[in-house]
Amino acid sequence: MQTGLLHLHNGLRWVILIALVTTLLFLFLKNGKAKLTSTVTLICSHIMLLIGIYQWFWGRYGFTKIESTVNVMKDKFYRFFLVEHPLMMIIAIVLITFAHKAVKINNNKKATLLYVIALLLILAAIPWPFRTDGIGRGLYPGAQ
Repeated sequence: MQTGLLHLHNGLRWVILIALVTTLLFLFLKNGKAKLTSTVTLICSHIMLLIGIYQWFWGRYGFTKIESTVNVMKDKFYRFFLVEHPLMMIIAIVLITFAHKAVKINNNKKATLLYVIALLLILAAIPWPFRTDGIGRGLYPGAQ
């Protein structure tokens, strides 16, 4: 189950990134489909949040699995996966939620700004393969 949830969490990142970029594109083009893609982005990001919370507590490197001797803030690996990654992603999901509300009331400038900030946070918090100190992960589920 752990591996399946980790792969789902990894795979959903691409769905969210594509939905987020598509929503931004529709907002720039003033296309009426922005509400639909905004809803898809909102739903996928909240599902990702639930999976991420489970991983944070009970995942392979979750909070309940670390040894009591590990100083989380001094260890780059644990600091990234237990502090930096969750914090930035939660902020990004809050921004996506506010942006979705702005799209619903046709405040496209505010929605665009919030979505751009959320996208930048997500891109910064993803454990890309080029990250050092064992933080980097594959581009797709199962990749090394």
